[in-house]
Amino acid sequence: MQGQILDFDSNIPIAFAKIKYNNKTISSDWEGKFSLVIQDDKQPILFSYKGYFDRNYFFTIGAKNLLIKMTANDLLKEKEIYSENNVNNIIKKIVENKSRNQLEKAFKTYEYKNYENLLVTANPDSISSKIDTVYKRNFLGKTKITLDSVNYKFKKILEKQHVYQTEKVNQIQYNGSSIKETILAARMAGFKQPLYEYLGLNLVSYSLYSNKLQILEIPVENPISDYGRKLYVFKLIDTVKVNGRSAYRIYFQPKKLQSNRLRGLLYVDIENYGIAKAFYKIYGIINVNATYIFKYLKNEQLWFPEKRKIIVVKGNNSEDLKILGGTIKFNSSLEKLTKDASDRVYLKLESTPYDIKINEPEIFSQPNIKIDARSVSNTKPDLFWNTIKKDTVDSRKIRTYTNLDSLSIAGNIEKKLIFGRKVFNGYLPISFIDIDLKTLVKYNNYEGFRLGIGGVTNSKLSENYKVSFYGAYGLKDQKFKFGITPSYLLDKETNTSISASYSDDLNEIGQIQFATEPRRFKFYDSRPFNISTFYRNKMSSAFIESKYFAKTDAYFGISRSEVTPLFDYLYLLDATNYSKYTITSAQFAIQWNPFSTIMQTTAGRLELNKQYPKFSFQFTQTLPQILGNDFVFSKVDLKIVHEIPYLSGQNTSFTFQGGLATGNIPLTHLYSIAPNNLNRESLFKRITFASRNGFETMFFNEFFSSRYLSFQVRHTFNKVKLAYKIKPVVAVVTRLAFGTIDAPQQHEGFEYKTLEKGFFESGVEVNQIFKGLGVVGFIRYGPNSLPTFTDNISIKLSYVFDLGF
Repeated sequence: MQGQILDFDSNIPIAFAKIKYNNKTISSDWEGKFSLVIQDDKQPILFSYKGYFDRNYFFTIGAKNLLIKMTANDLLKEKEIYSENNVNNIIKKIVENKSRNQLEKAFKTYEYKNYENLLVTANPDSISSKIDTVYKRNFLGKTKITLDSVNYKFKKILEKQHVYQTEKVNQIQYNGSSIKETILAARMAGFKQPLYEYLGLNLVSYSLYSNKLQILEIPVENPISDYGRKLYVFKLIDTVKVNGRSAYRIYFQPKKLQSNRLRGLLYVDIENYGIAKAFYKIYGIINVNATYIFKYLKNEQLWFPEKRKIIVVKGNNSEDLKILGGTIKFNSSLEKLTKDASDRVYLKLESTPYDIKINEPEIFSQPNIKIDARSVSNTKPDLFWNTIKKDTVDSRKIRTYTNLDSLSIAGNIEKKLIFGRKVFNGYLPISFIDIDLKTLVKYNNYEGFRLGIGGVTNSKLSENYKVSFYGAYGLKDQKFKFGITPSYLLDKETNTSISASYSDDLNEIGQIQFATEPRRFKFYDSRPFNISTFYRNKMSSAFIESKYFAKTDAYFGISRSEVTPLFDYLYLLDATNYSKYTITSAQFAIQWNPFSTIMQTTAGRLELNKQYPKFSFQFTQTLPQILGNDFVFSKVDLKIVHEIPYLSGQNTSFTFQGGLATGNIPLTHLYSIAPNNLNRESLFKRITFASRNGFETMFFNEFFSSRYLSFQVRHTFNKVKLAYKIKPVVAVVTRLAFGTIDAPQQHEGFEYKTLEKGFFESGVEVNQIFKGLGVVGFIRYGPNSLPTFTDNISIKLSYVFDLGF
């Protein structure tokens, strides 16, 4: 009889549980599985494990597979388990010997090529070929009979080919201080040119000795790191042979019984304490199974990678797992609760190193460019792939390329993908112009509905020149606005371009903008709905943008603005009242993403595997007596964004932002810190759309600062299934800000408050309840809370528009 032991609440397998039957004791393996020969069905089977209640089971005649669910003892549920001293000493020695076994510390240089194959597939034998009969009722109440042949058709397809597959060959080099990957060749079923996003995909870490392991591009604490020993408990199972050498077999799991953190088996060389083999598993929203195999190099006395494999299947959730921009359904239910054939699909990635060179001179340029894809080719002949393959090519792989290539030609998949990318970024390509979707319709309290059109020329017109433009008309203020920006690409490889611009438009007062922030398309922008205080800005500028330094976006520009406040306001300076003024300034901005992976392509530099924190810095200085400049002031702005993703699907984000303005600076260019609340008496009259990072309980124009600090933290939980198709995303948010203002007597005709005592708000967001719509609620508290309780409450609608990419 085959069986498996699981935790009752989490469905996580219980490893090495004791199984007593007929005066004999065996153990489950590290996946909770066991095999038992039943001789007497009258004898009970006893299952026991520390922290769980014992369970008795009597064999049922005819049963082949047994699923045992053990219940945790609540008194020990949160209790941590500790390692025994002998295995703890072994783990300690593994950590101490990292410098001896980690490739980057053991060798001066190394290099190897790596063949990588990714499959999305399923075992045809796991899918039933039965054609199901489905009964449905129509509006008259009569039963309608239909035949569901989806599973049957899917099985027939899988017998001939895989769902999808890609291959690549890369070269990994280490020069003594940094690692670089050069992609030599790639092919993707259905595409003539490979997708750069796939080429930079790293589902699992190359090294097992780093403090953090990368699992599906999410950092996970390594059990053999110093801190990892505080999170995991280790159990010495036995001693085995690996490549003829003795090795400890050690199981590890989280100290808390029901945690879905990493679990696995380590095979540790008894002599040098290097890892000879490793298996990792994660059970949760997705189930991950990673395998590492090493070979022993006798001359170097070190274990070198021989193969790594990762399999990803759907876990204990009902949501789809998105891989490579598409939605693929995975399921690993041990109880086979679903009949959906697509739930049998899994993703498998295998990589095999070859052509290994150690301690030879290694020289490569631009070490900050971690992935070089300039020489990648998608047109290598089959002979090339056959010479480097390290596994057998099954007939299904060959048919996958043939069939998907035909499908791509017939369906223009590549053109559709390029089209989709542009729409995702907010553009609709029409011939040699990409229409800017963000310019078509807007609304705010000053202009009313703002109708317009804009766009930018694309590569069909020129690879080096482009012109962006827009024009708009406000139905309420009955004014026309426009802007035009011609640009020239100086260097394609570093995305360096020079531009000139002229615009006659409106700007929100007190707005905080970073010149290097990437454009993110929004189907609608909620904050301008409520804004009524603008200034007219006739601006001429020249600027240069570049990614010359890896992991950075840099901007430098000089601009001249003619500013006219469109509200009751005067700026008093040296006994002169300014109702309009001219500002000539220079601005330098840089965004630094030190932990992201940068890929160099023939089309420029791409940021892949985006990691946090990210830093944005900006300095603005007016230029005295140049082009009619009226005021002398300086501004320094800083923003730090950090996100912590979890394999469970949850996410925690932090945003720290601050600004310092010194000199003679009018209210239009001070800081209002993104308020988003209407100053109306009734709570229900203040219901509008929520913003992403604005202060929802702070009224427009309520506070202004010449220096400020703000901080916000947001934790987003997994989707909560309330009913069919109602699966909201819940988040909790807290925001705070402090600020002060210099020379308040210089601002006349406009009432405002300052933030010396601080501003505090917290709330709950319930987003995407139905068709993208949600509800958020915030409360304002602390020294700046208002006397009337309901004035401190803000209820808003939220909307998330999902393009499906």
